[in-house]
Amino acid sequence: MKNKIKTIAFDADDTLWSNEPYFQEAEKQFCRLLEDYLPQHSVSQELFKTEMKNLHLYGYGVKGFVLCMIETASRISNATIPVKLIDEIVSIGHELLQKPIELLSGVSETLDKLKGNYRLIVATKGDLLDQERKLKNSGLEGYFHHIEIMSDKKVSDYQKLLKHLDCKPENFLMLGNSIKSDMLPVLELGGYAAHIPYHVTWAHEQHEPVLKHENFMELKSIADILSYL
Repeated sequence: MKNKIKTIAFDADDTLWSNEPYFQEAEKQFCRLLEDYLPQHSVSQELFKTEMKNLHLYGYGVKGFVLCMIETASRISNATIPVKLIDEIVSIGHELLQKPIELLSGVSETLDKLKGNYRLIVATKGDLLDQERKLKNSGLEGYFHHIEIMSDKKVSDYQKLLKHLDCKPENFLMLGNSIKSDMLPVLELGGYAAHIPYHVTWAHEQHEPVLKHENFMELKSIADILSYL
């Protein structure tokens, strides 16, 4: 891989900064709100069903999450949910959009060492305004040549990104916490991918089989990539 890589892409949520723990706490709040209708674990299952049903419509991010919570609450309550509870669900969304940015260990130091030697970009899913806000508040904006907020992370999405960057797959390295979104599509295209595990992962992004590929690296932390470059 050495001497081949020219462009390094970073996922944002749970790779550069914490994100999923905030969503999981928000989901717990939502489940507590509806425990008069169903046990909390059942509310959680119903919410996930709604999210999967609507993913092609809403994409990824807080706004879609809030709409799914409202839809789930309406279904669980047989459309009898009080307006006060809907207000509380909306408040959960507002809190999510205002969470502080907590950079993960080693992020700034690693970017410092890579900047100037590689073209660094962000390639992340999510709501455009929310991701732009997080990037601005993170203090990391200046490290990146390009920011790509992707509606999804399938092979076709990475193909479009590589074309836009005028970058061949063999010169591209993706770092992220999701095997499904950050690793598999890039490897399929012939690029390189480095997995940085995060202690919590959304159920939709989980990938059970052990991944083995000549262009794949399993890291313990973001700083570990430096030993491969």
